[in-house]
Amino acid sequence: MTTQFKKGIIELCVLKIINDKEMYGFEVMETLTNELKVNENTIYPLLRRLTGQGLFETYQKETVNGAPRKYYKITEKGKKFLLKNLNEWQVFLKEVNNVLEGEKNYE
Repeated sequence: MTTQFKKGIIELCVLKIINDKEMYGFEVMETLTNELKVNENTIYPLLRRLTGQGLFETYQKETVNGAPRKYYKITEKGKKFLLKNLNEWQVFLKEVNNVLEGEKNYE
């Protein structure tokens, strides 16, 4: 799988998990690494870029022991972007599965 393709999928995953629950950066990374092979060199720049695009907003939250954490919250713009991309992803998956499962005749 190409790096660019993988980055697009990881972006969609980050949008989805933060839509489901506001998280801080390490928590995002930890959640994704349970399912995908990602590291902080992928996640933190992605979080900054999506925040810069207005898809997330951030806020600080105090911790019991240690420095405050920066949490990410999806914006309305981010929710619309996520929904559009989830719909496109479902169509794409269906089309790819049609090809891979041989449901079309290519004569």
